[in-house]
Amino acid sequence: MTFFRRSRRWSFASALVLVSGACASGAASGVPVPTPTSEASEAMPELREGDDFVVYLADGRRASMADLVSAMADYDVVFLGEEHNDPITHRVHARLLESAYSDHAEGRPLVLSLEMFERDVQYVVDEYLDDLITESHFRSSARPWDNYETDYRPMVEFAKAHDLEVVAANAPRRYVNRASRLGRASLDALGPDAVRYLPPLPYPEASAAYQAEWDALMGEAAGHMRGSPLDGQTLWDASMAHAVAGALERSAGALVLHVAGGFHIENATGTPEALEHYRPGTSALIVAARPADDPTTWDAERLAGLGDYVIVTRRPTEG
Repeated sequence: MTFFRRSRRWSFASALVLVSGACASGAASGVPVPTPTSEASEAMPELREGDDFVVYLADGRRASMADLVSAMADYDVVFLGEEHNDPITHRVHARLLESAYSDHAEGRPLVLSLEMFERDVQYVVDEYLDDLITESHFRSSARPWDNYETDYRPMVEFAKAHDLEVVAANAPRRYVNRASRLGRASLDALGPDAVRYLPPLPYPEASAAYQAEWDALMGEAAGHMRGSPLDGQTLWDASMAHAVAGALERSAGALVLHVAGGFHIENATGTPEALEHYRPGTSALIVAARPADDPTTWDAERLAGLGDYVIVTRRPTEG
């Protein structure tokens, strides 16, 4: 599918978060949390397609979840973009994972790849999936994001229950912070124990299109930012793309679902571009997600061309 490029807006506060090395639109605190229960998720009402969310094609034509699930079969990678604080998008992604398993997993490996875990905790993720450690130890050691229990745990637990590989795809934030402060060349000073958690150095530069999107996103905030924050952003993209490429090499014919913040994948820039660098010819489906007050109304100026499919979710009401 062909889609148009749209710039995305961001807050000055979020820009400052990036310089500190946290995720562009959400980050973990690293503080251990209590052992989770499933009571909250069990109490959630069933998602209603057409009310809680609507699936569109890139040009605004209505589609359906069934259409999207069927389309996924034709690709190596499905990029699932999100706003990290949108609970309905997380639930839609969990449903897509379940549907991919039930519809496509027979005879084809299915892999879940997550921005929300960093590559230096991959062995912790694997230990938990293999029942070698308890969930409380997993959560205290793997640095899950603050919203892990409600928003990402359902996908991880589904993967665990069905013996699916889970990829901790992101670069460790301490190195993203270094690249953001000191530039990409500063990573050359890292030792072998560090660079094994990074994509091959030097990693790809931002494309002209991605640079333009970044400049539009930053706006006036760019003048207040120190260092080379785009080098940190592109390190995220390169790390995630390299991890996805590795999963495809390990599992021939696999379908990889990669969940990340929308800016990393929308307009097929960022991580999809980096994946083409590491694994040319990999077929990728871009699925953007944006909240709105009324998901049944298509806002072409804001939404057109963000992805091959665009999921519009009902924005949570405050209070």
